[in-house]
Amino acid sequence: MTTSYHIPEGGLPPQTQITTTRAIFTEAFAVIPKGVMTDIVTSNLPFWEKTRAWVLARPLSGFAETFSHYLMEVGAGGGSHKPELDPEAQGVLFVVGGEVQLTLGGATHELAAGGYAYIPAGSEWTLLNTSDQPAQFHWVRKAYDAVDGIDAPEAFVTSDADHAPIAMPDTEGRWATTRFVEPDDMRHDMHVNIVTFEPGGVIPFPETHVMEHGLFVLEGKAVYLLNQQWIEVEAGDFMWLRAFCPQACYASGPGRFRYLLYKDVNRHMPL
Repeated sequence: MTTSYHIPEGGLPPQTQITTTRAIFTEAFAVIPKGVMTDIVTSNLPFWEKTRAWVLARPLSGFAETFSHYLMEVGAGGGSHKPELDPEAQGVLFVVGGEVQLTLGGATHELAAGGYAYIPAGSEWTLLNTSDQPAQFHWVRKAYDAVDGIDAPEAFVTSDADHAPIAMPDTEGRWATTRFVEPDDMRHDMHVNIVTFEPGGVIPFPETHVMEHGLFVLEGKAVYLLNQQWIEVEAGDFMWLRAFCPQACYASGPGRFRYLLYKDVNRHMPL
């Protein structure tokens, strides 16, 4: 089956466009539609050349608490030899367009669309676009919550294509998760997975749980329950859900609905 990943178009809407939008910001959730991701809402980052970032989530009172999520676009010849300035920050990179050259742990990897890398806190790494076309990737960052007696996780590089989605119980494959880290691997305190729904697939109850979520829709469209509102979302949209925000999903088709999912896991609750 052909896999596609949404790539932001940038640009700026015409003066004739109406301002009505699906953008929503509440205490329990937020929806950032793809149309919001224009040129004028990008950010520049230190030591990144020919690069811009759409910041989709950041730790903020009344918003994300445990993570940040950037959608990065690196122009031809751009990148960084000093990408991460926080020694406590771990990260996941997921490439959605173009190609990047990642140097991590002394090894160099060429990552194309679907490429995935886990970068432990304190790692030395570089990322360059050596091609003549722009490259786009997601960068999810979280301060690593170390636990005495549990080793820190190691770096790894893989791809979406190398992992078969695992069907959720009693769903006949309509709802499945691509896992890049085993759920019971206690070294990891965050998961960044891909969730896939076939047309007609559903989350059949309002999930209400302690994990904070960031969801970027990679492909397709669906109707998503966020707290008490059913909201239509499509490829390119981002959703943030605070802990315990009820959520459910109905994949309306006609094609697959897929999203990149962040959640914090495997740790005691700070008191």
